[in-house]
Amino acid sequence: MCQPLEGRAIAVVGAGVAGLSAAVALAERGARVSVYEQARTLGRESCSWLAGGMLAPGCERELGEPRVAERGALALDWWSQHVPGVNRHGSLVLAPPRDHVELQRFAMRTGGHRILNADAIGTLEPDLAGRFATGLWFAGDGHLDPRLALPALGERLKELGGCLFLDTATEPAAISHGSVIDCRGLAAREALPALRGVRGEMLLLRSRDLHLTRPVRLLHPRIPLYVVPRTDGLLMLGATSIESEHAGPVSVRSSLELLNAAYILHPALAEAEIVEFGVGVRPALPDNLPHLQHKGRVVHFNGLYRHGFLLAPWYAEQLAVQMATTNKVLA
Repeated sequence: MCQPLEGRAIAVVGAGVAGLSAAVALAERGARVSVYEQARTLGRESCSWLAGGMLAPGCERELGEPRVAERGALALDWWSQHVPGVNRHGSLVLAPPRDHVELQRFAMRTGGHRILNADAIGTLEPDLAGRFATGLWFAGDGHLDPRLALPALGERLKELGGCLFLDTATEPAAISHGSVIDCRGLAAREALPALRGVRGEMLLLRSRDLHLTRPVRLLHPRIPLYVVPRTDGLLMLGATSIESEHAGPVSVRSSLELLNAAYILHPALAEAEIVEFGVGVRPALPDNLPHLQHKGRVVHFNGLYRHGFLLAPWYAEQLAVQMATTNKVLA
């Protein structure tokens, strides 16, 4: 039975993708790790639970921040080594004919893709055959299901001898022993006043008529859409990134825009079942990149913004290396 660790140990506060990836990276280097999570069920109350799970450094170059793609290049291999079910079939970027200029712009801002004609799109995704004249295939991308990956990381931590305490609300200052990794997202604002919340909304659909093998991004000048396939006919729809900390239900406007974009991707989605609406407020820092900020014996791992599963592995490994190098807790 797990007991709270004392002495030269590490306490991780928060069990979203930041906290769990950090805990596993540290435990793999021999640290004694305890993770404290206020929710009763692993992951369900974190914004990580609502993430798309896309591991797409190629596509992320479109945003113009090279460090996201460079640091995200580790993600696909890292996740494949730590959790089951990682899909390595790339990602597909499409646009309706009237928005072809958006596809050209996306191609110019990225790299490492292959330009596809209609026949090639149909070969990759047979259910999209004949719907789009051209597209971009990023073969080096992949994706996972966060709702499978988070529990799998928790199990990996236990295999390494770490402890996971659910339904345990705690503050970093209340932990008197060892080092503390603060991964509480927006709840850490008292220590990181520059944090802001960015609202993201998602829909989960079940379709019997549209089957996809890889994430598909549909470009649109107002609200781009991404559709990520999961098991049992489920499709996760997302795209919204709203500068707001309002955590209330999905708005009518957002739901209509997401569903309209989905209909453009394929009319069969009009007959899909709506399984879930979800809203998450993601923690972001002014440069929209994660930071590792050392303040005494507390390290704040925060600001993953919309890149949680893509960037968490790189920062978790950096954190583990830093702590091992400085001999703070891994002696």
